[in-house]
Amino acid sequence: MSSTELPETLAAAVAPRVSAVRIRQGERLRSVELPGLTLTVRSRPGTRTGAPPALYVHGLGGSSENWSALMPLLEDVVDGEAVDLPGFGDSPPPDDGNYSITGQARAVIRLLDAGRRGPVHLFGNSLGGAIATRVAAARPDLVRTLTLVSPALPELRIQRSAVPTALVALPGMTALFGRLTRGWTAEERTRGLLALCYGDPSLVTDEELANAVREMERRLELPYFWDVMARSARSIVNEYTLGGQHGLWRQAERVLAPTLLVYGGRDQLVSYRMARKASAAFRDSRLLTLPDAGHVAMMEYPEQVAQAWRDLIDDEHRS
Repeated sequence: MSSTELPETLAAAVAPRVSAVRIRQGERLRSVELPGLTLTVRSRPGTRTGAPPALYVHGLGGSSENWSALMPLLEDVVDGEAVDLPGFGDSPPPDDGNYSITGQARAVIRLLDAGRRGPVHLFGNSLGGAIATRVAAARPDLVRTLTLVSPALPELRIQRSAVPTALVALPGMTALFGRLTRGWTAEERTRGLLALCYGDPSLVTDEELANAVREMERRLELPYFWDVMARSARSIVNEYTLGGQHGLWRQAERVLAPTLLVYGGRDQLVSYRMARKASAAFRDSRLLTLPDAGHVAMMEYPEQVAQAWRDLIDDEHRS
């Protein structure tokens, strides 16, 4: 593995980009080169010497910045890194074009093996929750604890509000959607996304909205953006067809790591009712339900998520 540090002042100049991604104060970006794969990793080093490592995995259409609100709340206890999955954030598409849950899980495993950072406290949101589940089941040696925020595990009855996202997976749908929304501004797209993902979009500050609009503008300039979205959405849909030991629910039963499950009562993409099923599937689990949260509780209610994780760790240390 080769790893190149990208200080904030130099990050935009090291590799060709449409525009620079945002780096918050206290964060660093580095590029990790693996055969057929380049991953951008956002880090917030722990403030305590020898703090155990943590890895954060974002959801569909997201990036490592989705964890920037939670990471500083845990920097006194973990050495945090958040990965941009292949094709998302600042990571280019993988050479093999594999956006399946298994392919993305393999990328996470390769990152951990190359950096020799395991076992880690592994966090995942939505698609990242499905990926983290597969990682924890396949490689228990790499995972100390597992925290899943609205994990995209297959549901028997999909919420109506989640149907448009699933339709993105259909062949030709992204091209049609592009034509139908050609006149939409980046701000209109961003507000629509926030309305879908947040329990209360009015909580988003003007500064946060402006930053999200800039990021949307950057993503829309990427020539592969819609293709990655379609293929990744298809990977979630494909999980509904997997049975036996390969199914995510069966793999959830194999997870050995203590698991924190976080579900939002206003989640329009992952049903709140799935919390009970998930609690039963993961053998060593605890549940945090946030009635007013949407799909990204770690962004809406980072303090509550951080405290629930600390409680998990405290209980593990006492046991």
